[in-house]
Amino acid sequence: MNKNNYIKLAKKSAAKQISELKKINKIFNSSFSKAVESIYNCKGKVICSGVGKSGLIGRKISATLSSVGVSSFFLNPSEANHGDLGQIDKKDILLVFSYSGNTVELSNMLKYANRYNIKVIGIASNANSILLKASDIKILIPKVQESDPTGMVPTSSTSITLLLGDCLAVALMNKIKFSKERFKVFHPGGNIGQALLLVKDIMVSGSKIPKIKITSNINEASKKITRYNLGLAVVMRNKIVEGILTDGDARRSLRYNLKPNNLRKIMNPNPVFISENSTASKALAIMNRKKITSLLVTSEKNLNSKGRNKDLKGIVHIHSILQFGIK
Repeated sequence: MNKNNYIKLAKKSAAKQISELKKINKIFNSSFSKAVESIYNCKGKVICSGVGKSGLIGRKISATLSSVGVSSFFLNPSEANHGDLGQIDKKDILLVFSYSGNTVELSNMLKYANRYNIKVIGIASNANSILLKASDIKILIPKVQESDPTGMVPTSSTSITLLLGDCLAVALMNKIKFSKERFKVFHPGGNIGQALLLVKDIMVSGSKIPKIKITSNINEASKKITRYNLGLAVVMRNKIVEGILTDGDARRSLRYNLKPNNLRKIMNPNPVFISENSTASKALAIMNRKKITSLLVTSEKNLNSKGRNKDLKGIVHIHSILQFGIK
């Protein structure tokens, strides 16, 4: 068989699955809505379960729910039959996947759930199956044609089950008003977490900001710059930012013998500000473009105000950005 035949077969299989997946729209009914509402109102955990290929889908959906802040874990029905049923509490919800709905390993777990009044959301393609008969909320998957040569290997059936689980998670995300900020909380690591990291998450704030009065002398300023180890100090008049004085500015003032109490002549009166809600990657881009190592942080509201009368929230330094792996 030549390479072109492999591509032809792959396209045929993909076309078959794409065609069958269109049947997903039949699932979005009152039962689907009840499932979303039940998971949203769940006071315990969402316990996903399934056997074989359906079990793999259950693991994936459980992981997706956990990643958006819904307490969830996967329970293997076979292990549940040997002591793990104790993991299920009355406040929990069982979300069970089984395309046939008649998997023997599910029986004892379903009996346990029904006996102790634990809500079951069943997902299967057979309305008369053991699973759907034992479920409080029944989600009937339409029967689909598998895309393999024999028409028997789970392909289209697993795809439509996975798609249903993802749609359930997405509907729930909208219900709980899931946002990029909440995503960042549950994904602090990895490229996505880094991309969503905000300036306010890594800035120096409060008493850690090196501030000096406009009336201070160069010796006082130099000591503060050295003590705080940020390479600069913020020059203030009352609560107004007058400018910034860098370590380089201080050294140059000594070289040219400027008056020690005249900070206006040596400071930068136009420091660069950034909003506390800007991403860390944007802060790094500004630093690279302007060839500086620090930005003053203010609120979103005051960022675009005219003049320098901006509230000082903090300082974001390039070292902090690089420590988090932002590039």
